Amino acid sequence: MARIRTIKPEAFVSESLAACTVTAERTFFGLLTQADDHGRHRDHPAIIAGKLWPLRPEHTPLDVEDDLQQLASAGLICRYTGCDGRGYLHIVAWAKHQKIDRPSASRLPLCSAHDQDKRCGACKAECGHTPRPDHAPTPSVRVVEDSVNTPRALVEPSTNVRRVLASPEQPSPPKTAPSPTLADTPAPSDGHLEAATSTVDEENAGQSTFDEDSSNSRRGLDEPSPSGSRILDPGSIPSGRTAPPPSTVSAKTLIGEYIAACAHRPPERVLGHLGRELNQLLGEGIATEHLRAALERLRAKGLSPSVLPSLVNEVMNATARHAPSGVGGGYSPWMNPADDSAYEEAL
Repeated sequence: MARIRTIKPEAFVSESLAACTVTAERTFFGLLTQADDHGRHRDHPAIIAGKLWPLRPEHTPLDVEDDLQQLASAGLICRYTGCDGRGYLHIVAWAKHQKIDRPSASRLPLCSAHDQDKRCGACKAECGHTPRPDHAPTPSVRVVEDSVNTPRALVEPSTNVRRVLASPEQPSPPKTAPSPTLADTPAPSDGHLEAATSTVDEENAGQSTFDEDSSNSRRGLDEPSPSGSRILDPGSIPSGRTAPPPSTVSAKTLIGEYIAACAHRPPERVLGHLGRELNQLLGEGIATEHLRAALERLRAKGLSPSVLPSLVNEVMNATARHAPSGVGGGYSPWMNPADDSAYEEAL
């Protein structure tokens, strides 16, 4: 990926760049933007021509190869073969002229002539490979030579084990028989590896037994395992309002009874409104006998379904009307006396 790089004013008065052609200088400045944060790039003329000369088809990969040879002869770049057998190049004075804050790790192999103290970006190790003055790829050294990491890890024993065995304060651990896995495995031909294996078998790798018994008593196998929950206090069972029992009579059944009691079938809009009111009342848990009584009053008076809740409330909560008592005197109109003697006294 292309990056923004620094070009110092001294580059235009550099004698090394002046020894190259103008196209080689442009190729060099283009490599500054295409190289990674460690100044490395693939040494492939066709790839470099496609990145740096895309709008100049007259400058072919052969011309780019000539530019790279001029830059390598001037000591501005170093062309080498990586540990994977491919050709790479890096800018020699990269660390001097490019100051990068938090550079990212390189994924390309390093140059053994200039980057001996750095890690290889391809194999993640300090692999060795030589520059290629003739620009011809050479076989990888890492493939031909044996790996140095594996013998080093097997020959050198752990420093912690030796320190524990050499200490005079600690008693020497008891000798144990060698592990069956190590005994069954054939020993390598390397003498150091055999010595390291015998040392580990005889000294038991610094392992020792415990003299003190554990303070926690071990549970026997014959002890039955307790069943059930292991929580001593499972807590109280949450309690609350119980749900009303499901109604056996639905709104559709009540509407069917209402239609059967009517002389003529009510309009569908009235029945739909009545069904919604019945569903709401049934959801509140109203008894079906109260609903049937309210529906009977609604049918007898021909009222709107909107008053059905009021009729239900009247059925449930209205007090009964008492008949007038005969103990108290009622109103009696004045009548003339039928006896004539009443008039004689008045005379």
